Amino acid sequence: MRISRQWLLVSVIVAGLALGVAAMVAFRPQTDQVVIGAHAPDFTVVDLGTGDSVSLRDRYRHTVTLINIWATWCVPCRLEMPSMQRAYARLKPRGFRIAAVSIDEGPPDDVRKFVREMGLTFDIMQDRSTLIQQQFQLTGVPESFLMDQNGVIMKREIGAREWDSPVTLALINRLLDEAGAPPAPAQDTVGTSER
Repeated sequence: MRISRQWLLVSVIVAGLALGVAAMVAFRPQTDQVVIGAHAPDFTVVDLGTGDSVSLRDRYRHTVTLINIWATWCVPCRLEMPSMQRAYARLKPRGFRIAAVSIDEGPPDDVRKFVREMGLTFDIMQDRSTLIQQQFQLTGVPESFLMDQNGVIMKREIGAREWDSPVTLALINRLLDEAGAPPAPAQDTVGTSER
């Protein structure tokens, strides 16, 4: 009788361990790599235009979008913003969107002041928690993710870039074409014939 109790106790312990391992596997945090060809992670940020909390995935669903993660204190961020604004102004009529997410921990008014000084008209967001850096597996700022209309990362850029370069405009125009965006205005043929 004593041996059966021991086996019963061993069985209960083994079953408990198996259940614990199964729970750990089922409830482990997502560790999918943020790489070209993968879906961009979702994250909730504050839209500084409206003050609302918004999901990046929901807000930019079915649009070709550049998610740029930056900070007001970042010199390379300041250097690339004018090229982002030019690309946005040029491709906005086709439905191109930019979500620039500031990781400044200070008040939103500091970020809004920077945006006014730079003359930026695309969507400005803020993540004061700075947790977006972990979610998007950043190496620093600025870091940018160009997504197609399905939310798949098509280009990942670490550091400042010229977003209105002919090569980049051609890529964005191709993604817009694939998304069924309206044709480029007659004066904007850069990037549409280079396929």
